[in-house]
Amino acid sequence: MFYVFGPLGQVYRGGPEKLAQVAPVRRVQRPQALRTREQDAPGPDAAVPAPSAAAPSPAPALPPVGMLAQAVAAYVQTEQGPQEPRQPLSRVKDVMSQGAVTVLPEVRVNDAWQTLAEHHVAQAPVVDERGQVVGLLLRADMAPLDLLPEPGAVKDAIALARRPVQEVMISPVPTVSEETELRRVAGVLLDTGLPGLPVTDDRGQLVGFLSRTDILRAVAADPPLDLWS
Repeated sequence: MFYVFGPLGQVYRGGPEKLAQVAPVRRVQRPQALRTREQDAPGPDAAVPAPSAAAPSPAPALPPVGMLAQAVAAYVQTEQGPQEPRQPLSRVKDVMSQGAVTVLPEVRVNDAWQTLAEHHVAQAPVVDERGQVVGLLLRADMAPLDLLPEPGAVKDAIALARRPVQEVMISPVPTVSEETELRRVAGVLLDTGLPGLPVTDDRGQLVGFLSRTDILRAVAADPPLDLWS
């Protein structure tokens, strides 16, 4: 089940097929990486230093006997396999992040940037005083790249940093319930370009956050991710 929430509450409830028909839900432009300075990268004619003659490296020391015993025990445990059958991951609740970082709509962009930086995240759900989701704040929207190249854009960047979050957040924003199948969420992320979706109940109360990183981590983790069962 998908929802769309904004400052006035829920504006949509249903499947992913009609999310695109909710006009304010825009496709997010994917941020592009800044180019590095040309002088930082070696040119095609850059000389490659010749390898110096080095003394033969000493033979690696053998690990202590105790470590060898632990390694053997771990190998035996691997051969025996897990004690309980592994359950495939297929729904949002299986891979979402609990306790998502949130910001209030009236907080200044500069302060919100600091919050995101301290928690090493690139986005955060925006919640009101009741804890209901009203938007989604992206770090890319707080520092748009079109302000960076021009020297005269410093003034505009300062003005942007002083705005409240509610002026730059994505709103209304799609959210998803815990029981939704991951393959449906993956389709919505591809369609909208969003880096993730807040996980809420049908009243808009935040439960967690599901990001593209969470899904990729599930693909590489154990137990396996099962998108089609």
